Amino acid sequence: MQAGQRQMARGWWGLLMAGLMLLTGNALAQRVEGDRAAAQGAYQAEVAVRNQTDGEREKAFSRALLQVLGNVTGDRGAAARGGVREELAKAKNYVDGYDYRQDEGVSATGAPSFQTTLVVRFRQADVDDLVAMLGLPSWPLPHPKPVLWLGIDDGSGPRLVGLGQVNAARSVLDQAKARGFALGMPAGNAAEMAAIGAIWRGDTAAVAALSKRYSPPMQLLGKLRRSGAGWIADWTFVDNGKVLATWQSNNPDARRAMAGGADGAADALFKRYARAGSGGSPGVYRVRVLGIHGADDYLRLAGYLDGVSIVRKIVPVSASPDTLELDVELTTGVASFSKYVDRGSVLASVPDTGTDSNSNAATATTFRLGGS
Repeated sequence: MQAGQRQMARGWWGLLMAGLMLLTGNALAQRVEGDRAAAQGAYQAEVAVRNQTDGEREKAFSRALLQVLGNVTGDRGAAARGGVREELAKAKNYVDGYDYRQDEGVSATGAPSFQTTLVVRFRQADVDDLVAMLGLPSWPLPHPKPVLWLGIDDGSGPRLVGLGQVNAARSVLDQAKARGFALGMPAGNAAEMAAIGAIWRGDTAAVAALSKRYSPPMQLLGKLRRSGAGWIADWTFVDNGKVLATWQSNNPDARRAMAGGADGAADALFKRYARAGSGGSPGVYRVRVLGIHGADDYLRLAGYLDGVSIVRKIVPVSASPDTLELDVELTTGVASFSKYVDRGSVLASVPDTGTDSNSNAATATTFRLGGS
């Protein structure tokens, strides 16, 4: 390569790095990813808000709780699971505290920009109870911190993004945080910089060998390059020498194409390490309720069950003095239903009166109406 060509290549690389840093904002430049992830924790979330009014804050609580559920479960589809949306509407009941932060950045035009962020802390025990009650999967803590081996080619040849260029990788680091885990980065010494060829040809063994100095033995390999008017990224996630997943992300915006690496890694980790919920399977369960003495008690019970997020449908089966039997359709198992009702004062489970069973079984799960 001629001297002029080398100078031009260095110029393109510098422009790319400077542009990515400018777009992510100067306020982010001093943050270290590991410290941010450790300080935030899985039960804390940050969401952008338009103002500090009560209404805007309560809507933000719901978004923050959904983010925390994603952190704890690893499931990006958590919002679609039975009962979750109803509980998100009650998100303020899980809040331990909150603060506002004003971030100053730089827009794409170079003008100063300001963003208000609500930092919400949730009570860990209550969130864990919610996950168990809804029968959601759990992703055991602490979550691993894979090493990100990212190469970028802007047209002048691929280069490794090391710790010294952390802001160039900010979008993938931030998306990992939003998915409940952190990504480490190689220090960027000469030997590691020379590994860009291995990354570009997908030599996972060579990268894993170079990554032995880091823990855990997990690597996210990515190569981001121009594709027409946009960007395309190829990703490989390796766990202890085994390829768990490969995928591709593309977008006109380099930052968004880059963020796709974190989503794929989170999905791979969730599939490999998440534990299924223990609340039981969705279905129709026979429930016996004691303490029903008349129409008022029945209406009180029916109104309560109508507001229970994991109840889809109730069908009365039989009634006798003091007792009502129902078939209750649940989005999870009856064990989760018991945990839910035991949190309040309307119903309480009666121990040792039956087994968890569906509508085809002879024995019902028994509860007592409060105040009886």
